[in-house]
Amino acid sequence: MKTWVLPAVAGLMALPCLMPAHAQSVVTYHNSANRSGLYAVPGLTFAAAANLHLDGGFNATLSGNIYAQPLYWEPAGGGPKLLIVATESNMVYGLNAATGAQVWKTPLLPAPPHSALGCGNIDPEGITGTPVIDPATGTLYLDALVTAGGTAKQKIYALSVTTGQVLAHWPIDVENQVKLLGQGFDSTIEGERSALQFMGGKLYVTYGGRYGDCGSYHGIAVEFDPVKRRATGVWQTRATGGGIWGQGGAASDGTSLYVATGNTIGASSWGDGEAVIRLKAGLKRSARTADFFRPTTWHTLDDEDLDLGGTGAVQFPVPQAGGGDVGRALALGKNGVAYLLDSADLGGAGGMLASLKVSNSVILTAPAIYPAKDHALVAFTNFNGSQADCSGNNLTALKIEPVAKGGLSVAWCAGINGGGAPIVTTTNGAAFPIDWIVGAEGDNQLHGFNALTGKEVFSGGGITMNGLHRFGTLIAANHHLYVAGDGAVYAFTF
Repeated sequence: MKTWVLPAVAGLMALPCLMPAHAQSVVTYHNSANRSGLYAVPGLTFAAAANLHLDGGFNATLSGNIYAQPLYWEPAGGGPKLLIVATESNMVYGLNAATGAQVWKTPLLPAPPHSALGCGNIDPEGITGTPVIDPATGTLYLDALVTAGGTAKQKIYALSVTTGQVLAHWPIDVENQVKLLGQGFDSTIEGERSALQFMGGKLYVTYGGRYGDCGSYHGIAVEFDPVKRRATGVWQTRATGGGIWGQGGAASDGTSLYVATGNTIGASSWGDGEAVIRLKAGLKRSARTADFFRPTTWHTLDDEDLDLGGTGAVQFPVPQAGGGDVGRALALGKNGVAYLLDSADLGGAGGMLASLKVSNSVILTAPAIYPAKDHALVAFTNFNGSQADCSGNNLTALKIEPVAKGGLSVAWCAGINGGGAPIVTTTNGAAFPIDWIVGAEGDNQLHGFNALTGKEVFSGGGITMNGLHRFGTLIAANHHLYVAGDGAVYAFTF
């Protein structure tokens, strides 16, 4: 992974995992376990989008660089609505979502500097992957790289989301827990940039290496029981390398997890790299072709550092015109190819439903999914504003149709300067779909596009933000769009 640079309505009733959970709390990456990036914002029509502006009553400053997506917590029993922000300096904040004022601030163990690590390009490196909230208990879980005992350690923390207090008997040491299950884990070489996942009462955290591919790392997924505070399952690539790099981490359909792995190192036979892997609770390895997909060109992808896992795999239902839906998974590779899969049967070697060259440059950020009446639209950005294979620039929407084979085409493209991970807002889960994206590491402005046509509905408003990273992801909550940059959070309203 040498090029990691951080920085229609009828079908909707059958799409529970794509529907945003009541426009209240945002408890996980992209607002959904399957990483759809779909939000409901009442009143945010195409016309209203043109009036978007910074909320003059909101001001939030904090300490540290930000790569993780913010979360939003609306307590059931009342109290202030909170914006939860975690930084690379291992500071976690609960901000008043209306004003940006600090309600609580929790410093964790210090983050190691770059000089203490073998490679990487984050300094310091602390909390990179997006945390997750268990809404049943009001607990915030996160992975932090910390300095403990004179060395770097990956630690899992649990905090009260209302007070920020670290819960008793936390954090837990990832390396020690994985070794108790008979597997190897080295915190000094295993990086964690992916979002955490919560499924069936268990916590899932994924790992890969760092920028520069130093050390004999593996792609690793770990299952934790948060009640017993211990690891209960682990899966890792058989070959060296194969990091799970995608910022969405493991996507879930409620019963299965889907992870995408990157390049393996020196593998003469396939060892789980360049693949989409389906995992069940417990993370037991499966040899069934229904539980993995790899391109037949995996060895070439390895040699050319064109990770399939540069972007996390997403799983989603595609509505059918006659009712019902079909399950699909999509992987977007650094080779610019989109691979469409049957999520119930990933197909093994070369078993995709369709593949299509959709970009002339690498794809690294997470996609966003909008379910239309008889298809789905998936929006993504490619690297650094390079031309995609249509008459536009680096924001592309793919059309996914519910057919047995094929069903993958480019719907539209649009151009912006820079690019982060997009999200989709609608007014009610269906109407007025808008793809929102920040021009991170480019114009650093917010842009909105009609998700059906690609027509721009908001062009930045002349508002330039600071310290945005292309892996940063905005959220929609509390009648706002929130964008986190280094040391600050910006709040747009309409």
